[in-house]
Amino acid sequence: MPNTLAKQAFLDRAIAAGRGEVPADLVIRNALLFSVIDGSETETDIAIVGERIVGTHGAYRGDREIDAGGRHAVPGFIDTHLHVESSLVTPLEFDRCVLPHGVTTAICDPHEIANVLGVEGIRYFLDAAERTLMDLRVNLSSCVPATVFETAGARLEIDDLAPLRDHRAVIGLAEFMNFPGVLARDPAVLAKLAAFQDGHIDGHAPLLSGLDLNGYLAARIRTDHEATSASEAREKLAKGMTILIREGSVSKDLEALAEVLTPDTASFVCLCTDDRNPLDIAEEGHLDSMIRRLIAKGARPCDAYRAASWSAATAFGLRDRGLVAPGWRADIVLLDDLEDCRVHSVVAAGRPVDAGLFAARPPLAPVGLESVHLRKMSPEDFRIAGDGANAREVIGVVPGRIITERLTRSLAVSEGFVPADPAQDVAKVAVVERHGRNGNIGRAFVSGFGLTRGAIASSVGHDSHNVCVVGADDLSMASAVNRIAALQGGFVVADGERIVAELALPVAGLMSLEPFEAVRHALEALRRAARDLGCTLPEPFLQVAFLPLPVIPHLKITDMGLFDVDSFSLVE
Repeated sequence: MPNTLAKQAFLDRAIAAGRGEVPADLVIRNALLFSVIDGSETETDIAIVGERIVGTHGAYRGDREIDAGGRHAVPGFIDTHLHVESSLVTPLEFDRCVLPHGVTTAICDPHEIANVLGVEGIRYFLDAAERTLMDLRVNLSSCVPATVFETAGARLEIDDLAPLRDHRAVIGLAEFMNFPGVLARDPAVLAKLAAFQDGHIDGHAPLLSGLDLNGYLAARIRTDHEATSASEAREKLAKGMTILIREGSVSKDLEALAEVLTPDTASFVCLCTDDRNPLDIAEEGHLDSMIRRLIAKGARPCDAYRAASWSAATAFGLRDRGLVAPGWRADIVLLDDLEDCRVHSVVAAGRPVDAGLFAARPPLAPVGLESVHLRKMSPEDFRIAGDGANAREVIGVVPGRIITERLTRSLAVSEGFVPADPAQDVAKVAVVERHGRNGNIGRAFVSGFGLTRGAIASSVGHDSHNVCVVGADDLSMASAVNRIAALQGGFVVADGERIVAELALPVAGLMSLEPFEAVRHALEALRRAARDLGCTLPEPFLQVAFLPLPVIPHLKITDMGLFDVDSFSLVE
């Protein structure tokens, strides 16, 4: 009864303020209200009570008033799929980093920390959702581990996920990466899908098409962020999927998919970043950058802003947001420039965002501070035995894509072992199991990094997050991995025995305890150090992090060895 009475009292005040009978809590004066319905603009006040917009298209009084100064008012942006862990900062720092870019809702999959810590990692994000200023929503990680061909720190079955389903922050089931398991009707996969048939199930189906795509969608999987070509996106749209255009630090699909966003499709297209770090956010922006680029490529502003707000809210069942209109959640972005999406200020759930608001958030204790379990590595651990046959399968890295190529290179054998061959742009790559389960080391070769000496290593290794190292020599590889163990996770650049640059990521081996500004500066130093070793990739560390991802075609590596994603089997 008390809760009902409180709701009635709120509605009484909201209705009265909407009618102009009493002052609103907050009024944004002199705004140019941009409609994502028809693209029109109206000069108006915007009245807010609590978290709710109660008035537009009129003049209002407020207990607090802000002069928009003729700036454009658009709905808060919704990032429809991301992994906060891939920002390399904690959820509260991610909030502070991204909300000023207009992202008032973020739908995260805590898949990375779940692979390290299991349910404890998901609960950490649910606790964070109670503290962030942005509305942090959670899709429960569906595939931990992603496959049986890698060693993770945890395993989650439906009995682990079901108790979390009714949490206020939970939307549904996160990206279902194990599409072979769906198509094969694996009983454990079907148990998870069956439990979420009346909720949202996020998709993950790179290059899946034809009747196999139909079978996948028959499980009521509704969205996909893995389309990398317009033709792939159009087939998925035709079959009822909502397409999430992705532009992250590594996976950059906006150029290929921009043509798919049209007046006819805008209600079925959303935006997401998936994985974007603070350095890229500082240099380029977040969803604001995507909106800016889509408009520059010819999209109508109405379509770009609709995809970033109303379409996203609709696709994920968030029925209270996505419009600046009476009765809707007061998530509002004020822009200096509409077509260039230059954010001036943000209102999140009726609160003007400023430094004091961030400072008032309750703290959140870190978890997983001792999650890296490695023995001391020696150069011999990274040797690859060879015989007279010198043709080798090599992973081919493509800048800006997590899909890799299948290459063949002729590599020399020296004293029974096959070294890296910088002259052919062939480096060694190894994945070292770090959860203390078995000590596996998978070894192979990779092309595309351009390394002429040294090594770069990362404890961020999607999705099981073992340590992945790419190097031109065995000593540098051992040095880099040993330093990651000492840091309890991180990024490292090594040249022989010398550590050239590093970033500690001690929270589950995935996230820093430092402010996002410090992480940004560390990433700048790491990029410079990698370039000094000859690396030609613009974002080498996240590219390293995706080499162990065995659900993205075509050739990958896990702690169990080289993996053929097309046949879904280890390479002999």
